Amino acid sequence: MTGDGLRERVRAIATALPEVTADGEGPHVGYRVRKKTFLWFLDDHHGDGRVVLHVKAVPGAQQALVGADPVRFHVPSYLGARGWVGVDLEAPGLDWDEVTELVREAYRLTAPKRLAAEVE
Repeated sequence: MTGDGLRERVRAIATALPEVTADGEGPHVGYRVRKKTFLWFLDDHHGDGRVVLHVKAVPGAQQALVGADPVRFHVPSYLGARGWVGVDLEAPGLDWDEVTELVREAYRLTAPKRLAAEVE
């Protein structure tokens, strides 16, 4: 799948959640709920040649995911110190159900309680 195809697939997952807006149309798209970002789609960020997501995560998730599968998951620049997780969308064995759940969890961590309860 191309970067554009991956971008559209991520957009479909994220914008299916209540009150989500996308900021950006190019290689870097941020997804927000009520002006709070919970997800970044990055295509060739700083020339790294990768198509990735950076998602907000619960404490400990970053270490567990990266430790279990450092090919699919990584500690992202800038947001890694805050516990966010990077997901390589072109990695072999990528599981879109898992990606969807990571996006939904990031949303639940960010959205107001009433909205978060709608996706539990």
